[in-house]
Amino acid sequence: MRWSGQALDASRSDALPGLESNSGFVRSVTTPEFAGVTFHEVLAKSALNRVPAADGSGTYGWTINPYRGCSHACVYCFARPTHTYLEFDGGADFDQQIVVKTNVADVLHRELTKPTWDRHPVALGTNTDPYQRAEGKYRLMPGVIRALADSGTPFSILTKGTLLRRDIPLLVEAARSVPVDLAMSIAVYDDELQQQVEPGTPTTAARLATVRAIRDAGLDCSVFLMPVLPYITDTRAHLDDAIGRAAAAGATSVMYSALHLRPGVKPWWFEWLGRTRPDLVQRYRSMYLDNTYAPKDYRRWLAERVRPILRAHGLGLGRVDPATGSMGFSNRAGDRPTAVQLDDGTEQSTPATSPLKRADPGYDRRLTPRRPEDAVPTLF
Repeated sequence: MRWSGQALDASRSDALPGLESNSGFVRSVTTPEFAGVTFHEVLAKSALNRVPAADGSGTYGWTINPYRGCSHACVYCFARPTHTYLEFDGGADFDQQIVVKTNVADVLHRELTKPTWDRHPVALGTNTDPYQRAEGKYRLMPGVIRALADSGTPFSILTKGTLLRRDIPLLVEAARSVPVDLAMSIAVYDDELQQQVEPGTPTTAARLATVRAIRDAGLDCSVFLMPVLPYITDTRAHLDDAIGRAAAAGATSVMYSALHLRPGVKPWWFEWLGRTRPDLVQRYRSMYLDNTYAPKDYRRWLAERVRPILRAHGLGLGRVDPATGSMGFSNRAGDRPTAVQLDDGTEQSTPATSPLKRADPGYDRRLTPRRPEDAVPTLF
């Protein structure tokens, strides 16, 4: 969303940098129940975002982001640099200055009812989380879900937020008319570490309970074990505990990848690492100082560690759309998984069918075979 394209003219001399003369700005709000967080309410001109595939294939996907910035405050969040577009910083401002598109459901409804809309699958939660704490105040998602379902548009939701449980009945209703895929992002299974690296998120136990609630309602739910933190959460014990607990909660598949650090994220990550794990700073510098992604040798090592653990717990490895980061590959009742031969000679288990794949004939064109250690989807 570009501020200059908003529908309402407003000017505020007391607004934060980047917001003073933007035409979509409505007001800034602070409330006691969200101490330290400021909500900047705006009127969005558009809700749907067209996203090109990262693999250079020329294909694209569609996403919706009701919020910009995220109070989950995950130290590693790849989306932090996007906040600098608004003249905020990617650190504390990203965590505490939350932009709210208050009219997103109404705008989305208008976009989806245009004759030109082809009901292409839409992904939510692949940039900032649609079920972060702000959703408890603004309740934007019910309108978004209804607009998508009423228009016959398939959609997926990836979240760390247990607020999704509020909307399970609505999601069940939506799934009767359109394909719906859900995934819970749960990266850390050590409670103390989780509060250090993701201080604004619900607990791991609460997120696993949400997976179980989704499954009990008859919907599929994948678990995104992302990111795996080198030398911190990549031990066999931690991975076995994580995948085992995901399986026990009813997860239909698991997707994982090693930490990746974009240039605008590195300062915040290394600041945290220096405070909490100074013994690892040099190792991380050797891995990431000149790279965004973990070295291929590390990713290959991680794949060799994860694969037998997945097999032991009876879980398949999911895949994602390289454009949107959405999953769309969870097993459905009656589906028979198939094995895909990878270029390193191993096999990756994938379902025979997928709701988003069935809904979108172009889905296969956006998925390129890749080794699991090379998979780095776009995630918050």
